[in-house]
Amino acid sequence: MMDTRVDVYKPEKIKVKPYEHAVKYYETDQMRIVHHSNYIRWMEEARMDMMEQMGFSYDKMEEMEIISPVLSVNCEYKSMVRFGETVVIHAKVASYNGVKLKIQYEMTDKETGELRTLAESSHCFLSMSGKPLSLKRSYPEIDTKFFTLVEDE
Repeated sequence: MMDTRVDVYKPEKIKVKPYEHAVKYYETDQMRIVHHSNYIRWMEEARMDMMEQMGFSYDKMEEMEIISPVLSVNCEYKSMVRFGETVVIHAKVASYNGVKLKIQYEMTDKETGELRTLAESSHCFLSMSGKPLSLKRSYPEIDTKFFTLVEDE
C-alpha cells in the first residue's frame, strides 16, 4: 500500500540567545546606579540582537524600505543595577499580527540571577513613506520567522 500523506512544511525553530550588557560608567549617576533612561537603550540593543538572530536585521529592514517605530515603552524597575554589573536581557515576542509587534524583556543580574527589570515595547511596521505595512502580506517569508522564535536556554 502506498503512503499518500503529504508532509506539511514546518519552519525550523529559531533559538534566540539572551543579550548581555555590561554596565558602563557613563550610564550611571553619582551613586554608580544606572540611570533609568538607559534601560530603554538596552531594550533596543536586545531587540536589534533578537532581530539579527532571526535573520531580519535593521540594516536588512532598511534595505527593504521597512521601518519599525516605537509605539510605546513600559518599564518596571525591580532592583537597582550598578556599575560593574552585567545584565542578561531575555527578549521575546509577546504578540505579533503582521503589522504590530510587542516584545517583552526580562533583565536579570548575570552573576546572581536577581530580577532587575521587567519591560515591554510596542512597534509597528511602516513603509519608508510612513504607510502601515503588513509583513504577512508583503513579506510572508519574514512574517513566519516571528512564529518560530524560541528562547535558547
